[in-house]
Amino acid sequence: MNINVTKSYLPPLEEYVGYLEGIWERGWLTNNGPLVQRLEADLSTALSGARVQFMSNGTIALQVAIKALELTGEIITTPFSYVATTTAILWEGCQPVFVDIEEQTFCIDATKIEAAITPRTSAILATHVYGYPCDVLAIEKIARKHNLKVIYDGAHAFGVTVHGRSLLAYGDITTCSFHATKLFHTSEGGAIITMHEELAKKVWLYKSFGHIGDDYYSLGVNGKNSEFHAAMGLCNLPRVPEFIRARREVAELYRAELASLPLRYPITPEDTEYNYAYFPVIFDSEEQMQRVKDALAAHNINTRRYFFPSLNKLPYHTGADCPVSEDISLRVLCLPFYQQLEHEHVRWICGLIRHYYTKP
Repeated sequence: MNINVTKSYLPPLEEYVGYLEGIWERGWLTNNGPLVQRLEADLSTALSGARVQFMSNGTIALQVAIKALELTGEIITTPFSYVATTTAILWEGCQPVFVDIEEQTFCIDATKIEAAITPRTSAILATHVYGYPCDVLAIEKIARKHNLKVIYDGAHAFGVTVHGRSLLAYGDITTCSFHATKLFHTSEGGAIITMHEELAKKVWLYKSFGHIGDDYYSLGVNGKNSEFHAAMGLCNLPRVPEFIRARREVAELYRAELASLPLRYPITPEDTEYNYAYFPVIFDSEEQMQRVKDALAAHNINTRRYFFPSLNKLPYHTGADCPVSEDISLRVLCLPFYQQLEHEHVRWICGLIRHYYTKP
């Protein structure tokens, strides 16, 4: 038996085939087809009325967001995220300026942002790590004070609400990943989400080569997505509340089974409805984490050092020291976590962790 760190949910085949039959009848496979339009409308309803542009993936969404906001110079960002958060900044010719994370959510420490602002700063790009929200109100206040744009990398944040709104509705733009490993997925895909109609129109143009018919308006790329991916999203979207309930049960079982160990977990901020996107565990040392990781791998249980390394230590780009991020990145391990994970497997995994945690 092999247990993966994530497992994609697949809807009933006949339901997906029903959408495929419509695609075959219409012969409309891509280029803003009816299923893409329907998915964007349904997502807008789910995301507090924000405008949604369905993208080919979450990385191109970040790159187009930076381009659409016309960012230059320095972008303040987090060192504790997936590498795409930093590489998108570099790819668009900007300079990432790392601000360390705070101890509870592992999101960017808003109290340290202002000290990093310079005349070259154009934006803040922060990640809602594991779906835990950044301090969106504090960041909004800082951005207004210094006339900065705000992008949130919301790759993990689908289904989270904070202060009564979808977490994805904050900032000038939030990007999202709908990769197959995510809570809500379209096999491959992503989105740009904004409350600003004119910005949404600009994004649409940028993701469509910069032209409408024979009229060319700007530079652009191919950031579009297909009817096949939209069909997967339409199957999965109504099931998101069910996914979150099931994942909450798995998370609660993990916590109960590991309660005897001195492990750390991120803390959910007040006024947040969490989505249980991942199950990260912070060990007391890198050696302890690696011992458990290797022991689980010997039993065909896959885990992931998510996130490692701290992005200010990337070999092709380095930044200022970020001691909290560097420390957490050495000790964090994401355990197998998905709504289909059988509870007996959770108990088995936790039994192994308890055994090897205390083993000298």
